[in-house]
Amino acid sequence: MALRRWLTLTGAALVLGLAAAGCSAPDGGTAGSGSPEATVSTAAATSDSAAPGESTPAESETTSAKAPEEIGEPGAAAGTAAAALASLEVKGRAPMTGYDREQFGPAWADTDHNGCDTRNDMLARDLTSVTFRPGTNDCVVLTGVLNDPYTATDIAFLRGQGTSEAVHIDHVVALADAWQKGAQQLDAEVRRQFANDPLNLLAVDGPANMQKGAGDAATWLPANRSFRCDYVARQIAVKANYDLWVTAAERDAMARVLDACPGQVLPEGRTSPAVEPTATAPAPEPLADPAVEPAAVAPAPAPAPAPAPAPAPAAQPEGTDPQFSSCRKAKAAGYGPYVAGIDPEYHWYGDGDNDGINCE
Repeated sequence: MALRRWLTLTGAALVLGLAAAGCSAPDGGTAGSGSPEATVSTAAATSDSAAPGESTPAESETTSAKAPEEIGEPGAAAGTAAAALASLEVKGRAPMTGYDREQFGPAWADTDHNGCDTRNDMLARDLTSVTFRPGTNDCVVLTGVLNDPYTATDIAFLRGQGTSEAVHIDHVVALADAWQKGAQQLDAEVRRQFANDPLNLLAVDGPANMQKGAGDAATWLPANRSFRCDYVARQIAVKANYDLWVTAAERDAMARVLDACPGQVLPEGRTSPAVEPTATAPAPEPLADPAVEPAAVAPAPAPAPAPAPAPAPAAQPEGTDPQFSSCRKAKAAGYGPYVAGIDPEYHWYGDGDNDGINCE
């Protein structure tokens, strides 16, 4: 009797144990939740439960992971700005620690060794109807007209106190922006070349350039919408040439602009821009201006031109400043402005806006 009761209890316990262990027929589908089979079953169930046209959570995660790679048109034609944008590294901004304008060398150095400073090179390249200060080998631009790419307006340029600032030479990729996106690691000489590279420079409306500041494409674009594709393409070309990176917001802003011009090509690389304006039109033009004529024909015998003393007023500002204690006093005495690389007085006074001209 006792043996029978023991056998009965043992059999019941064995049945309960097998049931608790989850044993069932092979097609029961009760594998543990951590097994590969459970993962497949869960994914299949999720997929089957999705309505037509809806993505599953797994698909959504895959799509979001690919989105950053798709921005920048990886399939764009070689040589286009969109293709170059896709090749740029995307990172966050580095700190501004250590930044100073002098990290990029003296303002408007003569890096192409043509005898003219970079600011005047760019004025001569980008302005029309250009006239030059006599006796400067067609280096110092006195007057001209700028068809401003940022505002699509014509701006008359007149070198002098209170007028020179109407036209700025903009670093398309601002120096401070470059410093935060890789320029800190560049050699000092490479940074000097960067600050004077014609590819990165444009003569533009002064107030528009002040509004831009050190902004990138995510924070500032030209008001002239028809120029935005060229502007963004130039920024991309500069950053590609100097191995600088872009932020995610900057990349996205550039991609949006290029959506309107998928075939936009990159601009040409470094050039020597001052050669064309000085070698062609200026020679005949000064003949119509008696104040410029004597300087233009000075090397040749000049028996005919009577007004030889005329250039004297134009030369008056050079070498006459007795070095005042401040620009304010120099201007009050009628001196200035002074241009970096041209006027020795430039180094006597500060250049608050770093535009290569002081005592304006």
